[in-house]
Amino acid sequence: METLSIGQYDLIYNAFSFGFATLAAATLFFWLGIGQVKSQYKTALVVTGLVTFIAAYHYWRIGQSWSDAYTLVDGVHVPTEMAFNSAYRYVDWLLTVPLLLVELILVMSLSRSETVSRATSLGLAALLMVALGYPGEVSDSNNTRWIFGLLSMVPFLWIVYQLYAGLGRAIESQPESARGLVRLARNVTVGSWCFYPVVYFAGAVGLEGATATVVVEVGYTIADIIAKAGFGVLIFLIAMRKSEDLANVGGAKVVPAE
Repeated sequence: METLSIGQYDLIYNAFSFGFATLAAATLFFWLGIGQVKSQYKTALVVTGLVTFIAAYHYWRIGQSWSDAYTLVDGVHVPTEMAFNSAYRYVDWLLTVPLLLVELILVMSLSRSETVSRATSLGLAALLMVALGYPGEVSDSNNTRWIFGLLSMVPFLWIVYQLYAGLGRAIESQPESARGLVRLARNVTVGSWCFYPVVYFAGAVGLEGATATVVVEVGYTIADIIAKAGFGVLIFLIAMRKSEDLANVGGAKVVPAE
């Protein structure tokens, strides 16, 4: 725990507050929009809202822990006896990261067997990725951080491979109206997830002190908003686009009486 200036402390606190508000609002948006999509896409939106709900709850707890961890003394914020609980992030990621992959699989409407197979394998890989990263995150040793960070990159790279190579044919079989959005959702997933290791290794490459604290906390918050709320909007748009296609197909089958 580092001593922070008022500006540094407020920047992090405001980032947590913004993260909570964004994720909570996204949850309402996704769940209230469930009635606008066809039945086969409702589960995807339920999961999408569940992801942002879990994340919003944990950002509320993170904000509380941050407030308890510092007190203002002589114009600077100094650590209190209540240590900041960074484990909230990893509890959140253990729940939400696998679900992010599941919601993408669900909205693609694959066969039941392929949905179960891909959701299970990608979900387990995501759990392993997060679990391997935690020991390095809480360690004061740069060597430990590098070791567990690199280990967590193994399932991460496997997930990236599966999203591009494994799901490539399935994405190309999506309706033309939604295909571009599905590709974009995949790219946003990978792009936003690439930001996490950048923040994770910030302390291992010489960034120290209060600056490192700001980079880590604000960086993770930005990544969470994009990876969960931003990605969720894409899932909602895909579900809407595919629902409209189904409605149009259904309407084309109606023959007016003569």
